[in-house]
Amino acid sequence: MKKTIKRSPLQQSLLIAGILLIGLNLRPALAGVGPLIGAIRDSTGLSNTLLGLLTTLPLLAFATLSTLTPLFTKRFGIEETLAGAMVLLTGGILLRVIPTDLTLFGGTLLLGTAIAFGNVLLPSLVKRDFPHKTGLMTSFYSSAMGLGAAIAAGISVPLAVEAGFGWRWSLGAWAAFSTLALLLWLPQTRNTTLPRHNRSFLKAMQDLGGSKLAWQVALFMGLQSFSFYVILAWLPEILVDRGLDPSYAGWMLSLSQGMGLVGSLTLPTWAEKMPDQRLAVWIVVILELISLIGLLLPTTFWVPLWVSLIGIALGGSFGLALLFIVLRTSDTETATELSGMSQSIGYSLAAIGPTLFGALHDLTGAWLLPLGLLFLILATKLFVGLGAAKPKKC
Repeated sequence: MKKTIKRSPLQQSLLIAGILLIGLNLRPALAGVGPLIGAIRDSTGLSNTLLGLLTTLPLLAFATLSTLTPLFTKRFGIEETLAGAMVLLTGGILLRVIPTDLTLFGGTLLLGTAIAFGNVLLPSLVKRDFPHKTGLMTSFYSSAMGLGAAIAAGISVPLAVEAGFGWRWSLGAWAAFSTLALLLWLPQTRNTTLPRHNRSFLKAMQDLGGSKLAWQVALFMGLQSFSFYVILAWLPEILVDRGLDPSYAGWMLSLSQGMGLVGSLTLPTWAEKMPDQRLAVWIVVILELISLIGLLLPTTFWVPLWVSLIGIALGGSFGLALLFIVLRTSDTETATELSGMSQSIGYSLAAIGPTLFGALHDLTGAWLLPLGLLFLILATKLFVGLGAAKPKKC
């Protein structure tokens, strides 16, 4: 791509604000669903397996489109592609307000398409425009993503019930924020940059596909996403089955997402300064292990602690996954390609999570077997994470 554009302090501030606001919008449309699962099921009559698709469909879009994102940036550049993503996100959110099952799932697929572009391009943008502050900027925008998820998880039920919006408009309210992100981002489209080299899309995927390190980064991204989206979709239902109030369960998901900010805000900045990131991988794995054991215990007294720990662990894991994309590549184009590959492969794996988790619960009528699956995922995440944490380049 062209050299980094020289910006005034105001222009640089607007760029950072645009990145953060886009990041803020990449999770609420998904995080708001979990606390409303019961209301959606009562309104639509959908099974738990089909309800899992409300989280799985966006992940399928992530998986399908992530590797294709470089094709769009070669034609339109990063800035215009992100602007288009905000348009699609707004349209998908509003489509779900229309009271049919078709628009519910269609809007979910559309907003998943939009989020896929944002997921892939923000690491590339950070590597290009903040080459000496990648850890700090990764912490900032990944924290913005966590903040959006935390707010959405916490206020979805109050908006639907106390405010009288109903579950559809509780989900649809986020269109106001995606519109704001679009308006703030539009000035950046005047600075659109196109790729500098002409390595073909297929050649790039072949090169990365033969890299063990690229696969380790991709699988770490996928396994942390598997656990994240399972917790996002099903934590409130797990807690409600333990006897907690649905609104309180929603706030526990919000607490989990909020504590995820601690992990995503601090871990990438700290880990970037280390010669390798293996200690950081061990930290998030141990925290997640403790929290999963806690969630298996019958008492609800310690639930705030368990959900806080799993939030820190998953937020930190996500920040690390994004940081690996930046640290394991030598230029912006390769970062875009690795981001696309890792998120495509990763989200293909993650897409199985919420539906499989819900199906295991439907099959057994309990949470022991589904939660046991997360222990297996965690062990595998440790293995590939230690490989991705070594100081190499793809």
